Amino acid sequence: MSKEIIGTPQQYEQFCQVLEELKSVPGPVMKAMQSAQDIYGYLPIEVQSKIASTFGVSLEEVYGIATFYSQFNLNPKGKYTIGICLGTACYVKGSGAILDKFKEKLGIAPGETTADRKFTLDATRCIGCCGLAPVLTVGGEVFGNLTVDDVDRILARYNAVSYTHLRAHETSAHR
Repeated sequence: MSKEIIGTPQQYEQFCQVLEELKSVPGPVMKAMQSAQDIYGYLPIEVQSKIASTFGVSLEEVYGIATFYSQFNLNPKGKYTIGICLGTACYVKGSGAILDKFKEKLGIAPGETTADRKFTLDATRCIGCCGLAPVLTVGGEVFGNLTVDDVDRILARYNAVSYTHLRAHETSAHR
C-alpha cells in the first residue's frame, strides 16, 4: 500500500503511526484527517482512502468531511498562499480588480496553485483589516491600501532569491 501513498517514506511512516495510535481513540476520522493534512499539507485521495479503510468508514464519508470543512485542502498548497479579501470594504475599494490581476499574472484561479507550487491563490472574506482596505495576505502577512499597480511588486518580493518582508505601510508608502 505504501507505493499508493504520496510523499516521502518518512511521511508515510508518520502517517501510519498516527493511524495506529488513533485506532483506540473514539471518533478518530477527523483527527486522522487533521494529522494527515499536517503531514502531507493536503488530503490526496490515496490518504483519504487509507483513512477510510483503517477506520471502517466509506471513502465518501471521509471525502464529505474533507469538502465540508474549510480547514482541509484536497490539492497541494504553494509555498506562499495569497489570500485576497473580497469582504465588502475591500471589494468596494477594488479588491476584485486586484484578484483579477493576480489571476492574470499567476495564470491560476482562486483555489489553485501554480505549477511550480510557489503560490496558491485564495479569495477570502473579511480578515479584519477594513481600515487598510483593500487588503491581502501572503503567508499570513497583511498588505493594505493596495491597487492593481502593487501586484507586480508584491510578486517580485516573493520571487526574489532572498525573501524580504514587505509590510502594509510600505506598500502605500512606495506608490
